[in-house]
This record gives sequence, C-alpha cells and structure tokens, in this order.
Amino acid sequence: MNNKKTLFITHAAAIAALYVVLTHFANMLGLANYAIQVRFSEALTILPFFTPAAIPGLFIGCIIANITTGCMLLDIIFGSIATLLGALGTYFIAHGLKKTSAPDFYSTSKLRTWLTPLPPIIANTLIVPFVLIHVYQLEGTLPYFMLTVCIGEVISCFILGMILLFALNKRKSAIFKTN
Repeated sequence: MNNKKTLFITHAAAIAALYVVLTHFANMLGLANYAIQVRFSEALTILPFFTPAAIPGLFIGCIIANITTGCMLLDIIFGSIATLLGALGTYFIAHGLKKTSAPDFYSTSKLRTWLTPLPPIIANTLIVPFVLIHVYQLEGTLPYFMLTVCIGEVISCFILGMILLFALNKRKSAIFKTN
C-alpha cells in the first residue's frame, strides 16, 4: 500500500472516530437522537470541503455512532445514508463544479464555501423525519419533524460547521496534506 492510500485511510479513520466520540458526547447531553438533534459530530460534515477521505469517514462514523447509541436498524441505515449523501454533496459543491461550465456567480470560492453545509442539512431534513415517524413512531407531523431536524442541522452543520471550516482553513495544508 502506498503512502497516499495509507494517509487516505488514516484520515477517514480519524474522522470516523471523531464522529463517534462527538455523537456520544451529544448523546450524553440528550441531543443526539429523536425530534431535536444537535449532533456536534454533524459539524464534521464540512470536512469533504478539504478531503475526499471525509466521505467514507463520515459514513462509517455515522454507522458506528448510530449502532453504539442504540439506534434501530432502519435508523442506522437511513441516517447513515443521509450523512453519506450530505458528504457527497459537500464534496461536489467544493470540488465538482470547478471543472464544469458553472455560472459566473457560482465560480467564486466564497459562494462555494458558504454553500458547503447545505447538502447535509437538506439530506437530513428530508430523510430523518421519515425515520422518526415510521421507525420510532414518534407522534408529530412530517412538517414538524422536518422543522426540528432542520433547526438541529442548521445549528450543527451551518453554525458549528462553518466555525470549524474557517478554523481548519487556516491550517488545511498541514492537516489535510495528501503525501
């Protein structure tokens, strides 16, 4: 195995471990599951902005966190898929449109930066409420759960995530070096 592959796997594993630890911390505070979720670990969903290793790291971390916090099987599956879709969307926003003929308004890196947390917010807002209603059979309407999940994701992904993004951006070449 070459150094690039080893570094990729190491980054993914570290991100997965951080996701699990941060989810357990939020779980201890009663914030990781159910209608209102402020998973501190969801702030990590901005990491595909810096490295593609974050995509499998977030997905595996979410699977492990959901298993170890006692989530039901369909929550483990669909919650993790929501995180995977969010991570893929974040990576695509940060890296995918650079080589396309994107409109001029999109070509600025500032706009791409501020759009970074949107995919995980959208993915979780669309998927998790169905899990809450159909898997956990929580009482409430779909719009209510979409609102509560969205609020939690905005706090986690947008507010905490953007703080993390700007903090890491200053040291990105040292933290996310690829060789």
